[in-house]
Order: sequence, then C-alpha cells, then structure tokens
Amino acid sequence: MSDPHPPYLRIVAEIERRIADGELRPGDPVPTTRAIMHDWGVAMATATKALAALKQAGAIESKPRVGAVVASRRLPSRTAGGIARDRVVRVAMEIADADGLAGLSMRAVAAKLGVATMTLYRHLEAKAELTHLIAEAAFAEIVYPEPPPGWRSHLRVAAQLQWAAYQRHPWLPRLVSITRPAMLPAQLAYGVWTLRALDGLGLDPTTRMHVYGTLVNYVRGTAINIESEAAAELDTGMTSIQWGRARLSAEGPLVAQVAGADAELDLESLFAFGLERVLDGLTFVITPHRRG
Repeated sequence: MSDPHPPYLRIVAEIERRIADGELRPGDPVPTTRAIMHDWGVAMATATKALAALKQAGAIESKPRVGAVVASRRLPSRTAGGIARDRVVRVAMEIADADGLAGLSMRAVAAKLGVATMTLYRHLEAKAELTHLIAEAAFAEIVYPEPPPGWRSHLRVAAQLQWAAYQRHPWLPRLVSITRPAMLPAQLAYGVWTLRALDGLGLDPTTRMHVYGTLVNYVRGTAINIESEAAAELDTGMTSIQWGRARLSAEGPLVAQVAGADAELDLESLFAFGLERVLDGLTFVITPHRRG
C-alpha cells in the first residue's frame, strides 16, 4: 500500500525524528535543499517545502553564515493528524497542571483538542511519550541568566531555576530521573548550564556528576511535596504555617515543647534552608580541589 502522506511530510517526519533522537542537536546544521534532493530523490520545490514546514513549526531556524540549524530549546513539532505537536503538548500540560498526571491521558488530550483518540496514537506511541514531551517543554521554559561568579552562587541559581519550574508544574518532579535522565535538548541544556559552575575546579568527571546529581536530587525530592501540599491546602483551607499554628493551639504545651512555640516551617523555607546546607556540604568536596 502506498504512503498516503505527501513526500515533503515524510522528509519533515524523518528530520524531526533525528532531532527527537538526538542525532541532530540544537545548533546543528540540518540537511540543505540540495542534500534533501539527493537523499530523498525529490524535486527542489519539495525539498524547499519541507524546510519551510520545519521552520514554521519551530523545529529549525536560520543562522547567519551557517544556514538552517536545529532550533535552540525547541521541541520538534511533528503534526499529529494535522494537529501541531506543540499544540498537543500545550494541551497536555494544561491538563496536568489542572488535574495532575493522574488526570492526563491520550483520551483527555484528544477530547480537549476535539479529535479522535486514535488520531494522536498514530503519531505518539503512548502516554509515556507524551509525559516525556511535557517534561521537556517544562524545562524549555527556563530562561538562563548570565552565571553569577563563584561555584556556590552558580549552583544556588541552578537550584532556584529548577525549583521555579517545579512550582509552575507540580507534576514535573515525578517525571525527572536522576539515574536515568531523559536525553532531550532542554533537559540537557539545564545540565550543561549547571555543570558550568564546576568548570576549572579540578573535579574528576565522576565527582562532577555526583555533585550535580546531589543538587538536582535535593531540589526534586523537596519539590515532590509541592503537589500534595497544594492539595492539602485546598482541602483544609489553610497554608502549612496556618495549619501548624492551629495544631500547636489544639495539642497544647507538649507539642509546643517539641516543635517550638514560635517555629514556622513551609516548603519555601525548607527548600531555602536545605539548599544552603547542601551547598555547605559540597564545600568539603570542592574546596580541597580548588586549593590543590
């Protein structure tokens, strides 16, 4: 049976597959018009149309004196049954933001888009691929400032950027793996930016990765509580600080002795305090190498 898709769409799909698989990374040149004509055996008009479709979808961009390259911090934008992939991902993120990962399904996304569920399954393998894409989109929202001087300040900002992403999308921590990270452009960009803090400090590759993993895992581990805390606040009508004050009043002096009558703790204060202690601990790993 013949392929029902026009030739230019087959070219678009193949180039986007290379981008998604990491064969082509942000900033890498993409096949030129002549290369497409040669490799796919198509006319110049078809090759030009394929590159135009990729550019319109945001998968590639033009770079002076270089030509067409893979767009920086963009998701590949294949179409799913005529629906731009970026739109599918945006809708999936909206559902996850409102209902959590439990409420996210291919059926729910299709219903919100007004298409049949099978329309999405033709171009997305399953919910697992969709969750990879929304995690990548969440990291692609991060805007990186000029790194501050000093490894500690740099790592602090990196942790704060990650924490802010988790606050925007409380479902995100559950999709981030420390030992099996997704090798997708935006998540790799976060790792590269963060690891720049350790350049020139004399750390071996294993130590560098353990420092990075320790920081990322601390932020992620704390952020796991954001979703449940938001649900608890909705159920009780009280913030964690208000709830703590109420418990102290209800339980009496014994609890006050243990917790401290004036002690107040919420996720923000816990994150900020713990982050500084993690950085304190990393000083014992990094400083000896700096002196050496």
